Amino acid sequence: GAEAGLTEPKVLGQAPDSGEEVSLRKGPYGLYVQLGQAENGNKPKRTSLPKGWAPEEVDLTRALGLLSLPREVGPHPESGEPITAGIGRYGPYVKLGRTYKSLEPDDDVLNIGLNRAVTLLAEAPKRRGGGGRELGLHPDDDKPVTQGKGRYGPYVKHGRLFATIPGDKDPEQITLDEAVTLLAAQAEKKKKKKKTGGTRKAGKA
Repeated sequence: GAEAGLTEPKVLGQAPDSGEEVSLRKGPYGLYVQLGQAENGNKPKRTSLPKGWAPEEVDLTRALGLLSLPREVGPHPESGEPITAGIGRYGPYVKLGRTYKSLEPDDDVLNIGLNRAVTLLAEAPKRRGGGGRELGLHPDDDKPVTQGKGRYGPYVKHGRLFATIPGDKDPEQITLDEAVTLLAAQAEKKKKKKKTGGTRKAGKA
């Protein structure tokens, strides 16, 4: 309801370093904050509001925090690599190298600390060589199920069987159970296709 009521941009104030106007706006994909105005074909910086954020709670300080993302949380205690927090296509996340982990609903992307970020990243599935990541062992044969990205998009793999990950699922967050379900559906589809092909051949003969 609050989102529907925002028919015009709401000016929150000015950025202290540049003096540019900071505003809260509504676009086709939801609410976002914007720094400055579109001039001479240049697109101003924009950041979407995380899911669950009420527009009336967004003041200048929080808007500037969103516009400053991604931000460095701190160095990982083991590797020393920087951990960053930001907002992506699938919402707020923390990142270490090529490893991403979505934040939980109670986590605040603007205030998440180093200890919490390290804990979340430890829960992220580990990547394997070749750019894929292992989700776990298949319950049928204890062989690895992996997730990767190929020519036709993200997929899960078990042995020589591949299954495409639907567009409404975040490939980086897919679980072993979800992968096993996708692979079972793909195996069934291949089985039916093989049977149909065999029947047609028999009919022609």
